[in-house]
Amino acid sequence: MHDFEPRSSVIRLRARLARRLALVSLAGLLLLLGATLVLAAAGMVCLVAAWNAIDDGEPLRTAWWVCACLSSLALALGGLKALLQAGPRPEGIRLPRPAAEDFFRLLDDLAWRAGVESVAHVRITDQVNAAVVQRPGFVLPGAMRTELLIGLPLVHCLSPAQFAAVLAHELGHVVAQRRGWWGWAAFLRAMWVRALDALLEAMPAGLPGLGRHADRFCHDMLRLARIEELEADAIAARLVGPTLLGATLVELSRKTHFLEHDYWPRVHALRSADEGSAVRPFREMGHGFAAGFSHETVAADPAVLVSEAQSGYAHPSLKRRLRALRVSAAALPPDASSAAHHFFAGLLPSLAWIFDRVWWEGARVRRHPMVIPDDEHGLS
Repeated sequence: MHDFEPRSSVIRLRARLARRLALVSLAGLLLLLGATLVLAAAGMVCLVAAWNAIDDGEPLRTAWWVCACLSSLALALGGLKALLQAGPRPEGIRLPRPAAEDFFRLLDDLAWRAGVESVAHVRITDQVNAAVVQRPGFVLPGAMRTELLIGLPLVHCLSPAQFAAVLAHELGHVVAQRRGWWGWAAFLRAMWVRALDALLEAMPAGLPGLGRHADRFCHDMLRLARIEELEADAIAARLVGPTLLGATLVELSRKTHFLEHDYWPRVHALRSADEGSAVRPFREMGHGFAAGFSHETVAADPAVLVSEAQSGYAHPSLKRRLRALRVSAAALPPDASSAAHHFFAGLLPSLAWIFDRVWWEGARVRRHPMVIPDDEHGLS
């Protein structure tokens, strides 16, 4: 075991939590399916009884059975809707392999070193984030299809080596928690969360016990997510080294803060001052980092310390992750090149044009999260 790996007790806790939550999810889904079938059958029985009451010429009994039938079928339909809640489809622009061969070579090499199959598809998004999404395959029953989502602002934030560390972290999730049975366990947990959300929305006050169960389940899911992040960090540290991974976490934290509290507010202010201006935030993002970002200025900002201490519900704090890696919070010397220009130079004009169009369409209706002022959507 490496020094930066989670303790064996933590790994066992993650396995127990994942297994228990998966079994709870399976039981909940089966119970919901059983209740839906029973309600559908009861609705059909009530329908037959209503028909018989019509034949007997009893209008009051007919009305009672019709109401019972409609109520049963409505509840059955609600249960079926909760069961069939589809997960969010991966958004973004599909990245073909020939368009970024160096990137795919890096991704394949990291997957080979991690001992997992390479991802099936890669999509570019407009978020400062990277994520691995898995879904059941359609061709081979039982197989899970892996997709990788990469944010265009993310690749502007990082150097090529730091970007490799982020990819190693995402593959670490597949290595530690998403292979074989564990992939299906994660799928069941996500499916039950969506079903719970639909049930609570449809019956907010009818099932108080369900609300308490949902609170406990989500609390344990967040606890599991934090442990999984530390496991993925440990695997990434084996692939690229703990020093590089730690520096990447620091760099990403500070540049995310720069985007949220400096770059995007300036873009909003420019558009507010002149709505006819040709501001292109994604086209100019690389220049924005080069001209406006300063490690010294950002590191001296007290708000950065707050954002680093509170990394979000599903992630351990930056301080906790660095302590697990046995590295300091010192950033490495800045790299002159960015991952965006190193891996996607030929694609940047087209990607920026697409995301800028989306941004401008959102700006006109004020629904896009990047055109809403900080005090309206609670950016930390």
